[in-house]
Amino acid sequence: MFTIFFRHKNFMIAILALLSCSILCQVLIGVLYHKLIRETENMSATKNKSLQKLKLKFTSCRQLHESIPNVSVFVDKYLHQIRIGRISLSFLKHLSGQLTLLAVLVAGIGACLGIIHGESFLMIAPFYLISFFGLYLYFAVTSLLDIPGKISILRTNLVDYLENHLAGRLDQTQLDMRLVGMEVSAEPGTDKATALKDTMKNTTTEKELHTKNSLAFTPSEAEELELLLREFLV
Repeated sequence: MFTIFFRHKNFMIAILALLSCSILCQVLIGVLYHKLIRETENMSATKNKSLQKLKLKFTSCRQLHESIPNVSVFVDKYLHQIRIGRISLSFLKHLSGQLTLLAVLVAGIGACLGIIHGESFLMIAPFYLISFFGLYLYFAVTSLLDIPGKISILRTNLVDYLENHLAGRLDQTQLDMRLVGMEVSAEPGTDKATALKDTMKNTTTEKELHTKNSLAFTPSEAEELELLLREFLV
């Protein structure tokens, strides 16, 4: 068997190299999505630059528009732009499939050349075996990584955070800033306590709508809220 392998050494090395690169692309994609999912479980304290840019972009959009009607589309656009360096994940995914097909093609060419040169079935059998084994390994790794499932989980986590956490916090921040602005703009002759009381009275209904079902901020959320407040004040 090894003699046959070395007889077609160049073909075998090319096939194995293509299959290895194909599987490596799948593994890289799966590992990246797994890391992103772990980061989205604690988005308030994430250090991932890509997710931080997403939060900043969402905050900027909320500053320009009072609401984003379709957060899921906003998240989908982000998912399509995820990259490893300058290479997009969608390109890596397609490249992985093409490398697998190319490996099978090289194996077929090697088998055809063996038949043309009058080699026996035993001599060309390794081409078929390595093709079947490579395809099985490729689909097995793809199934274990479950990249579509990871994308779905990541999308759900991001939509949940942006809609149910960050959006509410930004609304609360804008409300607090409005209260501060109204307090500062109070007439100089008005007693400070009276001015603040009137301000609170005018905005009680709006504030209750935002805070009725809100939970107390955790330390990380409080820190993030403080950063957002500073950004609005600058």
